Amino acid sequence: MLLAIDVGNTNTVFALIDGSETKESWRAATMPERTADEYAVWLTQLLALSGHGGLKTIKRCIISTVVPQSLFHLRNLSRRYVGVEPMVVDANIPGIEVRIDRPSEAGADRLVGAVAGYVSYGGPLIIVDSGTATTFDIVAEDGAFEGGVIAPGIYLSQKALHEAAAQLPRIAIAEPDRAIGKTTVQALQSGTFYGYISLIEGMIERIKSEYGKPMTVVATGGVSSLFEGATKAIDHFDPDLTISGLIEIARRLEEEA
Repeated sequence: MLLAIDVGNTNTVFALIDGSETKESWRAATMPERTADEYAVWLTQLLALSGHGGLKTIKRCIISTVVPQSLFHLRNLSRRYVGVEPMVVDANIPGIEVRIDRPSEAGADRLVGAVAGYVSYGGPLIIVDSGTATTFDIVAEDGAFEGGVIAPGIYLSQKALHEAAAQLPRIAIAEPDRAIGKTTVQALQSGTFYGYISLIEGMIERIKSEYGKPMTVVATGGVSSLFEGATKAIDHFDPDLTISGLIEIARRLEEEA
């Protein structure tokens, strides 16, 4: 069994992998101060509830994190409770060239997505990852990571608007019936939902024009499901892209060892 851990700014996903099949997937709020002991108690209970053995039945562990403070505790979780040295995703992933000015600045999540996207769909690609931030990552025809765009995420933007404007409430994000709102809530829903659709469509069009080649567009991330069916700019919705990438990277690292 492989334990794949993907630490985002908002949520952390733990996936239990058997071969290339995801057996279980659990999500927790990202809390950098959470200790290895706390993770171990939580995971042990979830494994038992799911009918799996304890942590010692896990033989491999891979970690991708954009929250450096979490890495210490997750390394200790793997070392002390799983009994293995974890693989950690960085800019030196086998089989992917990082073609940006400072390769060390490439986020682990973006590289994992690039690997998975290329394996599943080929290249060139635009990978739209909607989470705390909305990123548009470029994967070349040969699978290289070529940079991209980072914009504030839809929930982050909504939260900032609510906190900065006293009379604007927090709303549920959903596709409204029409663009022109007749109430404050309707206007907010339209601006939030269609505003982000316009952001996605506009950035995709601009990137394609600048890149100068046909590109496949893949959407992933916790928020991407909101936009499925609402735009023709996205070719594929793949919510499991990151986990697929971690499985592939673990395979490559083990072959290289």
